[in-house]
Amino acid sequence: MRTLVLANQKGGVGKSAVATLLAHHLAQKGLRVLAIDFDHQGNFTSPMLLSKRPRDAGITSDRLLSEPIVRLPSESFVMVPAADRLIFLEKEAALHTPFARNFRAFLERVDADFDVCIVDTNPNPDIRMIAALVSADFVLSPIQLNQEAVDGVRALLIHARVGVYKIKTLLNPKLELIGLLPTMVEATPFQRANFRQLIERYLSLMIKIGDGPGDLASIPKRSAIAEAQASGEVLWEMKKTAARDAWREIEPSIVHIASIVTSAGARHVAAA
Repeated sequence: MRTLVLANQKGGVGKSAVATLLAHHLAQKGLRVLAIDFDHQGNFTSPMLLSKRPRDAGITSDRLLSEPIVRLPSESFVMVPAADRLIFLEKEAALHTPFARNFRAFLERVDADFDVCIVDTNPNPDIRMIAALVSADFVLSPIQLNQEAVDGVRALLIHARVGVYKIKTLLNPKLELIGLLPTMVEATPFQRANFRQLIERYLSLMIKIGDGPGDLASIPKRSAIAEAQASGEVLWEMKKTAARDAWREIEPSIVHIASIVTSAGARHVAAA
């Protein structure tokens, strides 16, 4: 089983929408998918359970951290929903190491039951994000095209507690950064300028999906994506032409990221 964590220390960047698209895409391709929501806001939980595609695990994700042994239903597509108690785990400092160990042990126990595990995390750099990253194979960082987000890339990489490079060096050598995924992209002069700045500063962290200089993964801002999240519909199955058009724009990026996660020969994609 390959584990992909979606992480960004800023909220509202579209992590949950990307997680939802990836989970449904992988399940549609016939893979066994485990979805986990570590963000107490439940923005990954809600559209997944509304879709009625995955089976509700019957437990909440805080228990994957706080309990040494939990059981999942024997299904090929399972959602472990968020819970309010996730907020309080950071305050239990003496239990942080057991929390991380419990989650790693859980992933090891279900390794043969699923092909892919997708973990959506909260924007705060707390024990939930740490536990996810120290046990993951891949991390993907959705990012909005504004100055604050561009400046925040450095924190993603070298934050003293949850920086990807620090965790890879000290705690999880197998962790690979797939890269930065611009989301909610609009064809405005402001966003084009920020996109250029992001490329100039972090080209090695962008996700190439083709051979051309501008062939980089991104998710456009489309109302159909928000509608799918709110209604629990699968984007490419919606009857609206706008939804099908949105999926055509998004599909190359989602397919490419999914192929990295599922490839037997997966390797480090984003250069340090």
